Order: sequence, then C-alpha cells, then structure tokens
Amino acid sequence: MYDIYCRTGIKISFPIIADRNGQIARKYGMISNDISNTETVRNVFVIDDKGIVRTILIYPLNIGRFIPEIIRIVQALQMADCAKGSTAANWMPGQPVIIPPPKTFKELQDREKYINQNRNGISWYLSFKEPEEKCVKKIDLKDKEKEECQTNDN
Repeated sequence: MYDIYCRTGIKISFPIIADRNGQIARKYGMISNDISNTETVRNVFVIDDKGIVRTILIYPLNIGRFIPEIIRIVQALQMADCAKGSTAANWMPGQPVIIPPPKTFKELQDREKYINQNRNGISWYLSFKEPEEKCVKKIDLKDKEKEECQTNDN
C-alpha cells in the first residue's frame, strides 16, 4: 500500500487481502480452471463500505488491468452516490452528473424551467447539474510526503 502511495500519491483507505492459497479467489470465481488451476483471470471487484459488490471487471490472463479506469470507476461511484445522480458515458471527474428524472408533473415543469434558465440539459428526462463541493474529492499529496517517498526509492 505504501508503494502504491509513493508511486501515485493515492492513499489506500481500504483493506487489501493476501490470498496465498487461492481460497478467496476461488470463492469469487477468479480462477478459471479452463485456463489455469492456479492463476487468476485478472478480476477486479469494487466493493463498497456496506459490503456490496458494485463493479466487476474481468481481464483475460494475458491482458493487464487499466488502473486509471479502475480509479475513474471508484470516483464515478462515489460521485453518483454523493450527488444522488448518475454519471454519463465517458464521465470524468469534474464533469456534471445526470439528475434523476422528475417523479411528478410539477417536478417536470420545474425541471423544464431549470433547463431553460441554466442551459444544462436536453430534456426533462436528461439534464445535468454541477456536483456540490462536498462531493468533489481531490487527492492531496503534500510535497513533504513526496520527498519521503522519493528518499525511500533511492
């Protein structure tokens, strides 16, 4: 975890599991007996703080994971949950979120006014909002911490 932090500036705030005998990997279907009896097929599970599996990515054994996409998925899940909305296709941090559709005709009318005033939607069923500041999380790697990591690399 420290190596990840030093190389990327990302502090891992969740447990990372060592699975020396492959018991956990087998339970989650991460070992494909058609390919290998011991090697995983590069599965990635994003499990939230309530223990709910939110995302599963399965990479072939000969293809590496794309870490920026995994980080983007975690950020999108956090943003969607915090903003009580959805992220669009190709969403990136800093972009607006999709507002849930209105539930009543009055809300629909209010939404139409909102779109016309703010020019932030296509229709009452597809409109956007900027996320609140509390939902925008940034990684802050202090220079002192960077220096500490660089010292340890030498």
